[in-house]
Amino acid sequence: MMMNKRFVVVDLETTGHSPKQGDQIIQFAAVVVENGRIVERFSTFLNPNIPIPPFISQLTNIHQKMVEDAPTFEDISEKIIELLEDAYFVAHNVAFDLNFLQESLAQSGYDKLYPSTVDTVELARMLLPTVEGYKLNQLAEYLNLNHDQPHQADSDAEVTAKILLLLMEKLNSLPLATLKQLYTLSLHLKSEIGELIQGIMNEKQDDYHEGYDFVHGLALRKQRPVVKPSEVLVTYEEFQEQRETLASVFSSFEKRTGQEKMMNAVHESLMDNEHALIEAGTGIGKTIAYLIPSAFYAQQHKKPVVVSTHTVTLQQQLMERDIPMLKKLMPFELSAAILKGREHYLSIRKFNQFLKERNHNYDVILTKAKLLIWLTETDTGDVDEINLPSGGKLFWEQLNESNPSHLDFKHPWNQYSFYNRAQERAAQAQIIITNHRLLLLDVVSKRNLLPSYEQVVIDEAHHFDTIASEELGGRLDYFSIHALLSRIGLLDDKGLLNKVHKLCQKHDIRLNTKKLEEMLEKLRIECDDLFRLVHAYVMKKNKQTDSEIGRVSYRYNVQEENTLHWHTIQEQASRVRFLMNDILSLLHADFQVMDSYQEQLTKREQSHIHELTSAIEQFHHLSSEFADFFFQPHLEEVTWIEIEPKGAANATFLYRQPLSVADTLADTFFAKKQSVILTSATLTVNHSFSYIIEQLGLYDFQPLQMTIPSPFDYRSQAKVYIPKDMPAVNDVTLEEYSAIMAESILDIASITKGRMLVLFTSYEMLKMTYQYMKELNDLEEFVILGQGVTTRNRNRLLKDFAQFSQSILLGTNSLWEGIDLPGELVSSLIIVRLPFASPRHPFLKAKFEQLRKEGKNPFMDYSLPQAVIRFKQGFGRLIRTKQDKGSIFILDNRMITTMYGSHFLHSLPDVDIVSESFSVALHDFEAWWTSKKL
Repeated sequence: MMMNKRFVVVDLETTGHSPKQGDQIIQFAAVVVENGRIVERFSTFLNPNIPIPPFISQLTNIHQKMVEDAPTFEDISEKIIELLEDAYFVAHNVAFDLNFLQESLAQSGYDKLYPSTVDTVELARMLLPTVEGYKLNQLAEYLNLNHDQPHQADSDAEVTAKILLLLMEKLNSLPLATLKQLYTLSLHLKSEIGELIQGIMNEKQDDYHEGYDFVHGLALRKQRPVVKPSEVLVTYEEFQEQRETLASVFSSFEKRTGQEKMMNAVHESLMDNEHALIEAGTGIGKTIAYLIPSAFYAQQHKKPVVVSTHTVTLQQQLMERDIPMLKKLMPFELSAAILKGREHYLSIRKFNQFLKERNHNYDVILTKAKLLIWLTETDTGDVDEINLPSGGKLFWEQLNESNPSHLDFKHPWNQYSFYNRAQERAAQAQIIITNHRLLLLDVVSKRNLLPSYEQVVIDEAHHFDTIASEELGGRLDYFSIHALLSRIGLLDDKGLLNKVHKLCQKHDIRLNTKKLEEMLEKLRIECDDLFRLVHAYVMKKNKQTDSEIGRVSYRYNVQEENTLHWHTIQEQASRVRFLMNDILSLLHADFQVMDSYQEQLTKREQSHIHELTSAIEQFHHLSSEFADFFFQPHLEEVTWIEIEPKGAANATFLYRQPLSVADTLADTFFAKKQSVILTSATLTVNHSFSYIIEQLGLYDFQPLQMTIPSPFDYRSQAKVYIPKDMPAVNDVTLEEYSAIMAESILDIASITKGRMLVLFTSYEMLKMTYQYMKELNDLEEFVILGQGVTTRNRNRLLKDFAQFSQSILLGTNSLWEGIDLPGELVSSLIIVRLPFASPRHPFLKAKFEQLRKEGKNPFMDYSLPQAVIRFKQGFGRLIRTKQDKGSIFILDNRMITTMYGSHFLHSLPDVDIVSESFSVALHDFEAWWTSKKL
């Protein structure tokens, strides 16, 4: 049996990453596994004979005194060699531990070891496809393992050994069909996982598993029947009378006046067929407050209620956290479904096809392995369930259910379509959860992407007008076209054209693939030239970078661009359009020949032809977009170009958006629905809904308007500091301002010991402040993280922030909202600048011009309300529960030196505000902070 093999799980703590540059091991630990259980443990601190860096001590909690009297590595070298004899070398990121150990042994005069290896990171990435992350602490939490001393070798090795045992159990439980597919893929993995799989396969006799369906050698989890709604047993009013029973269902449940008020408002709006605007403060339980009356309405009237969120992540949160809670509350069997676009769902047919194709790209191999496991577990086939590597996300574009072929509507593929199943669930559901983009696409395209509905709840409604503007507009960029052309490929690569060329040769079909290749290659060159021309045009017109997005932008109007350079761009755009149309003509003429060969072709070959034709058919849409962006005037829209000044010369993005979506939403959405309930924690400005009503086109509908304040006691939980002596940003240079910010942030951090979120509006200022802070933090007292500096990945940034106790996170744009960092993760919030959008942005420039023509004040009627809403979102990052405590420093003196500063002050809840010099404010904060920590 595979479990009878000897596995030695090793973990090292070191002074750094490179033994060749003098780094040393400070702790060694090994856990021996035999016969499916731990049989031996060995661990020791080691004296490195060099100082342990402060950063390492903070991370591992291993200090110099702990290793002073410990043995050296040479003292235990023979013991290590003895432990590893005839065993698999197992580690969490095996390359690091083995390479470091090899080098250390070589420096001690021993030969290098060459054991078979098992990397638990690689094994976990394959066998646990839905885990959010694969760090040791993340896996320990996911698998409910106690990990009391992370980053100490003995604790890490123990947890890694337990993870290995659990992963081996899972591997052993898989159906033989899945193991066979995995074995083929495992030969290209980095560690010897294939040996483990082969050992298990040798022991399996048959492949009968009643929990799976088998389709073309793939094991799929058996489909659950779609649940039909039950008959209503209790009315909403009766349920409200019995609400005290909720406390018995949930130990953490508490009766909230605000939540009850919102529930009743949502219920009345649904029953009275009226629209509503509800600002629900943080902590009132807004989600349950709209879900309960929605569920009762849907059950009673046999009509679904659609719930729309800003992002698919929040859709997932609703379905995984809130709906299960709601099902326990309801006195009837509630049915809820989540619905997304086709691109979110795995196509079994396409995956089966690509599984058979050879590809030595590591991310693609790992993705195939993850998908094989995932298919034995998933009910939905929704990509948002699975954690794909970066290359796997690109590979997904070829695997999802977008652009279905006629084969997808035939047996067996139609029976196992995840998208069809999602549609069936939605058709039967009382609550349909979707996102703003799909909701608006359904409205704009009139393609019936959602089941028929008349009642809808728009959560995070402060984003709705922005998403509507993007959906009603358009975007064109080189990278999207390049990705499409790469997918089509040429005759000498592994793209779609190559596959069709080979099948034509096989069946002696005369198809002009060579001519098609020449035209496609010419199109790629012409597109590259076009976007380079546009890039150069923007650089000539505007050399000033927009500090908020880090790009150079230029607003243009085709009727007003009369330079020779622009006419050259138009000529180039015409060549691109003509080439696209010529390719489409050639495709239609040649592929008519293919119809007579359909019966000779295998289903796989038919699929190749469909994928090539559907890819090239996208040139229809692209040709239309080129006409829109380069030739058509847009009276009610703004068109602009953004470029990456330091990026590739073709890194160019063209945008167009309507100046206002109010009339369109009023006519095509609000007038067509019986009840639209818009809710968010930030809808009002100066206690008025006027701004959001104006933006969404709700002025003729007289919606119900309600503000429900947060139940938190901000006077005891938080304190706001607005230093009077901060310089105005325009009075000093960016360098001087950033240096002052860096010093101020570190002064505050010295009191809170990190745990600080700092929000910027300018990426340029963030980068400069980060550099100054790194220089001032020479003793590495704090771990400083900068969005777009240390990483562009928001989730990675937040994970790193949570991992280190003395961390400071500098963020811009997306960190102003949509993140939940409760408890002691954030002790202090710093708002560096009031969040006004850049007045240089092309859309804002055009919007301001329009407002002036209408006799309005662009600043008071648009810029200020937008900034106040964003400010409220930023403020909301600090206090997320009744137990949270913390401070807010606002380092922008416009709060107290301008007339409009009062709008921001009035948007704050009832909280103590200290407005003194920075030194006095800091002294007051230190006293307040100390009292709160006692």
